[in-house]
Amino acid sequence: MTERKRHLLAAQKNAEELFAAVERGGLITAGKSERTLNDEVYELAFRMFGIRKYWHKRIVRAGKNTLLPYKENPPDLVLQEDDILFFDFGPVFEEWEADFGRTYVLGNDPVKHKLRGDIEAAWYEGKKHFDAHYDALTGAAFYRHISSLAERYGWHFGNVHCGHLIGNFPHEIIQGDEERNYLHPNNHIRLSEPDEKGNPRDWILEVHFVTKERTFGGFFEQLLSV
Repeated sequence: MTERKRHLLAAQKNAEELFAAVERGGLITAGKSERTLNDEVYELAFRMFGIRKYWHKRIVRAGKNTLLPYKENPPDLVLQEDDILFFDFGPVFEEWEADFGRTYVLGNDPVKHKLRGDIEAAWYEGKKHFDAHYDALTGAAFYRHISSLAERYGWHFGNVHCGHLIGNFPHEIIQGDEERNYLHPNNHIRLSEPDEKGNPRDWILEVHFVTKERTFGGFFEQLLSV
Protein backbone atom coordinates (compact mmCIF):
# COMPACT_ATOMS: atom_id res chain seq x y z
CA MET A 1 0.00 0.00 0.00
CA THR A 2 1.32 3.44 -0.92
CA GLU A 3 1.89 6.17 1.64
CA ARG A 4 -0.95 8.15 0.08
CA LYS A 5 -3.41 5.30 0.55
CA ARG A 6 -2.23 4.75 4.13
CA HIS A 7 -2.98 8.41 4.91
CA LEU A 8 -6.45 8.20 3.35
CA LEU A 9 -7.24 4.99 5.18
CA ALA A 10 -6.05 6.46 8.49
CA ALA A 11 -8.30 9.50 7.95
CA GLN A 12 -11.27 7.23 7.33
CA LYS A 13 -10.54 5.15 10.43
CA ASN A 14 -10.64 8.35 12.47
CA ALA A 15 -14.03 9.19 10.94
CA GLU A 16 -15.26 5.70 11.81
CA GLU A 17 -14.12 6.21 15.42
CA LEU A 18 -15.91 9.54 15.56
CA PHE A 19 -19.26 8.11 14.52
CA ALA A 20 -18.87 5.08 16.76
CA ALA A 21 -18.52 7.61 19.58
CA VAL A 22 -21.63 9.45 18.36
CA GLU A 23 -23.57 6.20 18.68
CA ARG A 24 -22.13 5.30 22.08
CA GLY A 25 -22.77 8.79 23.40
CA GLY A 26 -26.48 8.72 22.59
CA LEU A 27 -26.35 12.01 20.70
CA ILE A 28 -29.01 10.97 18.18
CA THR A 29 -32.32 11.62 19.93
CA ALA A 30 -35.79 12.80 18.98
CA GLY A 31 -36.56 16.43 19.76
CA LYS A 32 -33.12 17.68 18.72
CA SER A 33 -32.62 19.83 15.63
CA GLU A 34 -30.32 18.88 12.77
CA ARG A 35 -28.22 21.97 13.48
CA THR A 36 -27.83 21.15 17.16
CA LEU A 37 -26.76 17.59 16.38
CA ASN A 38 -24.34 18.90 13.76
CA ASP A 39 -22.75 21.22 16.32
CA GLU A 40 -22.51 18.45 18.91
CA VAL A 41 -20.68 16.13 16.50
CA TYR A 42 -18.36 19.00 15.53
CA GLU A 43 -17.46 19.56 19.19
CA LEU A 44 -17.03 15.82 19.77
CA ALA A 45 -14.60 15.65 16.85
CA PHE A 46 -12.60 18.49 18.38
CA ARG A 47 -12.44 16.75 21.75
CA MET A 48 -11.40 13.44 20.17
CA PHE A 49 -9.01 14.63 17.45
CA GLY A 50 -8.46 18.37 17.91
CA ILE A 51 -9.87 19.14 14.45
CA ARG A 52 -11.81 22.18 13.32
CA LYS A 53 -11.18 21.78 9.56
CA TYR A 54 -13.66 20.20 7.16
CA TRP A 55 -13.20 20.19 3.42
CA HIS A 56 -16.95 20.46 2.70
CA LYS A 57 -20.02 21.60 4.59
CA ARG A 58 -21.12 19.27 7.39
CA ILE A 59 -24.51 17.68 6.75
CA VAL A 60 -27.11 16.27 9.10
CA ARG A 61 -30.43 15.54 7.39
CA ALA A 62 -33.59 14.07 8.90
CA GLY A 63 -37.08 13.22 7.65
CA LYS A 64 -37.95 14.63 4.24
CA ASN A 65 -34.54 16.34 4.06
CA THR A 66 -32.97 12.90 3.54
CA LEU A 67 -34.35 13.00 -0.01
CA LEU A 68 -32.01 15.83 -0.91
CA PRO A 69 -28.47 15.59 -2.32
CA TYR A 70 -25.41 17.46 -1.09
CA LYS A 71 -25.88 20.72 -2.99
CA GLU A 72 -29.27 21.48 -1.44
CA ASN A 73 -29.57 23.60 1.71
CA PRO A 74 -32.99 22.79 3.21
CA PRO A 75 -34.50 24.40 6.32
CA ASP A 76 -33.44 22.97 9.69
CA LEU A 77 -35.67 20.12 10.91
CA VAL A 78 -36.19 18.61 14.34
CA LEU A 79 -35.66 14.85 14.71
CA GLN A 80 -38.93 13.03 15.30
CA GLU A 81 -39.84 9.76 16.99
CA ASP A 82 -39.54 6.93 14.43
CA ASP A 83 -37.40 9.20 12.20
CA ILE A 84 -34.54 8.52 9.79
CA LEU A 85 -31.46 10.70 9.41
CA PHE A 86 -28.04 10.69 7.82
CA PHE A 87 -24.66 12.35 8.29
CA ASP A 88 -22.26 13.45 5.55
CA PHE A 89 -19.03 14.77 7.11
CA GLY A 90 -15.70 15.57 5.47
CA PRO A 91 -13.16 16.02 8.29
CA VAL A 92 -9.51 16.75 7.52
CA PHE A 93 -6.94 14.84 9.58
CA GLU A 94 -3.37 16.13 9.27
CA GLU A 95 -4.18 17.58 5.84
CA TRP A 96 -5.74 14.33 4.56
CA GLU A 97 -9.43 14.27 3.74
CA ALA A 98 -12.04 11.80 4.88
CA ASP A 99 -15.60 11.67 3.57
CA PHE A 100 -17.96 9.59 5.61
CA GLY A 101 -21.72 9.08 5.48
CA ARG A 102 -23.97 6.94 7.65
CA THR A 103 -27.72 6.54 8.18
CA TYR A 104 -29.52 6.01 11.50
CA VAL A 105 -33.10 5.04 12.29
CA LEU A 106 -35.03 6.07 15.40
CA GLY A 107 -37.74 3.59 16.21
CA ASN A 108 -38.83 0.36 14.57
CA ASP A 109 -40.17 1.30 11.11
CA PRO A 110 -39.28 -1.82 9.06
CA VAL A 111 -39.05 0.05 5.76
CA LYS A 112 -36.56 2.54 7.16
CA HIS A 113 -34.50 -0.26 8.66
CA LYS A 114 -34.56 -2.10 5.32
CA LEU A 115 -33.33 1.03 3.56
CA ARG A 116 -30.48 1.41 6.01
CA GLY A 117 -29.41 -2.19 5.40
CA ASP A 118 -29.83 -1.98 1.64
CA ILE A 119 -27.61 1.07 1.15
CA GLU A 120 -24.76 -0.56 3.02
CA ALA A 121 -25.16 -3.83 1.12
CA ALA A 122 -25.29 -1.94 -2.18
CA TRP A 123 -22.13 -0.03 -1.27
CA TYR A 124 -20.21 -3.27 -0.83
CA GLU A 125 -21.66 -4.67 -4.07
CA GLY A 126 -20.41 -1.52 -5.78
CA LYS A 127 -16.98 -1.97 -4.21
CA LYS A 128 -16.74 -5.53 -5.58
CA HIS A 129 -17.70 -4.30 -9.06
CA PHE A 130 -15.14 -1.48 -8.85
CA ASP A 131 -12.35 -3.84 -7.81
CA ALA A 132 -13.23 -6.39 -10.49
CA HIS A 133 -13.41 -3.90 -13.39
CA TYR A 134 -11.14 -1.09 -12.20
CA ASP A 135 -8.74 -0.96 -15.14
CA ALA A 136 -11.48 -0.42 -17.74
CA LEU A 137 -14.26 1.16 -15.68
CA THR A 138 -15.35 4.72 -16.48
CA GLY A 139 -17.21 7.09 -14.20
CA ALA A 140 -20.27 6.84 -16.41
CA ALA A 141 -20.29 3.04 -16.43
CA PHE A 142 -19.87 2.90 -12.68
CA TYR A 143 -22.69 5.40 -12.13
CA ARG A 144 -24.98 3.24 -14.27
CA HIS A 145 -24.07 0.20 -12.21
CA ILE A 146 -24.73 1.92 -8.86
CA SER A 147 -28.00 3.49 -9.97
CA SER A 148 -29.15 0.08 -11.27
CA LEU A 149 -28.59 -1.34 -7.79
CA ALA A 150 -31.12 1.15 -6.43
CA GLU A 151 -33.75 -0.24 -8.78
CA ARG A 152 -32.83 -3.85 -7.96
CA TYR A 153 -33.22 -3.16 -4.24
CA GLY A 154 -36.56 -1.44 -4.84
CA TRP A 155 -35.55 2.22 -4.40
CA HIS A 156 -34.68 5.26 -6.52
CA PHE A 157 -31.17 6.65 -6.79
CA GLY A 158 -31.03 10.07 -5.13
CA ASN A 159 -28.26 12.04 -6.83
CA VAL A 160 -26.77 13.02 -10.20
CA HIS A 161 -23.49 11.28 -9.30
CA CYS A 162 -22.41 8.51 -6.94
CA GLY A 163 -19.03 9.76 -5.73
CA HIS A 164 -15.94 11.83 -6.35
CA LEU A 165 -12.21 12.23 -5.88
CA ILE A 166 -10.63 12.36 -2.44
CA GLY A 167 -7.09 13.21 -1.44
CA ASN A 168 -4.73 15.66 0.18
CA PHE A 169 -6.46 18.84 1.36
CA PRO A 170 -7.63 20.86 -0.53
CA HIS A 171 -8.20 18.45 -3.41
CA GLU A 172 -11.05 20.54 -4.85
CA ILE A 173 -8.71 23.44 -5.53
CA ILE A 174 -6.07 21.11 -6.95
CA GLN A 175 -8.40 19.03 -9.13
CA GLY A 176 -11.24 21.42 -9.88
CA ASP A 177 -14.94 20.66 -9.99
CA GLU A 178 -15.28 19.15 -13.47
CA GLU A 179 -17.44 16.10 -14.17
CA ARG A 180 -14.30 14.06 -14.85
CA ASN A 181 -13.62 14.23 -11.10
CA TYR A 182 -16.98 12.65 -10.23
CA LEU A 183 -18.58 9.24 -10.64
CA HIS A 184 -20.94 10.93 -13.04
CA PRO A 185 -22.93 9.79 -16.12
CA ASN A 186 -20.95 12.28 -18.25
CA ASN A 187 -17.53 11.07 -17.09
CA HIS A 188 -16.20 8.76 -19.82
CA ILE A 189 -12.62 8.70 -18.53
CA ARG A 190 -11.30 5.51 -16.98
CA LEU A 191 -11.17 5.78 -13.21
CA SER A 192 -7.71 4.18 -13.18
CA GLU A 193 -6.18 7.03 -15.20
CA PRO A 194 -3.95 9.49 -13.31
CA ASP A 195 -4.83 13.15 -13.00
CA GLU A 196 -3.55 15.82 -15.37
CA LYS A 197 -0.24 15.99 -13.49
CA GLY A 198 0.28 12.24 -13.60
CA ASN A 199 -0.69 11.62 -9.98
CA PRO A 200 -2.88 8.69 -8.89
CA ARG A 201 -6.53 9.32 -8.16
CA ASP A 202 -8.58 7.91 -5.29
CA TRP A 203 -12.34 7.75 -5.11
CA ILE A 204 -15.23 7.98 -2.66
CA LEU A 205 -18.42 6.01 -3.33
CA GLU A 206 -21.75 7.52 -2.23
CA VAL A 207 -24.91 5.43 -2.16
CA HIS A 208 -28.04 7.55 -1.78
CA PHE A 209 -31.30 5.61 -2.14
CA VAL A 210 -34.69 7.27 -1.69
CA THR A 211 -38.34 6.30 -1.60
CA LYS A 212 -40.41 9.09 -3.04
CA GLU A 213 -43.66 7.43 -2.00
CA ARG A 214 -42.78 7.71 1.70
CA THR A 215 -40.60 10.82 1.36
CA PHE A 216 -37.33 9.71 2.92
CA GLY A 217 -33.92 8.42 1.91
CA GLY A 218 -30.69 6.99 3.22
CA PHE A 219 -26.99 7.58 2.59
CA PHE A 220 -23.83 5.49 2.96
CA GLU A 221 -20.43 6.85 1.95
CA GLN A 222 -16.79 5.95 2.43
CA LEU A 223 -13.45 5.40 0.73
CA LEU A 224 -13.74 3.21 -2.37
CA SER A 225 -10.28 2.82 -3.85
CA VAL A 226 -8.33 1.59 -0.82
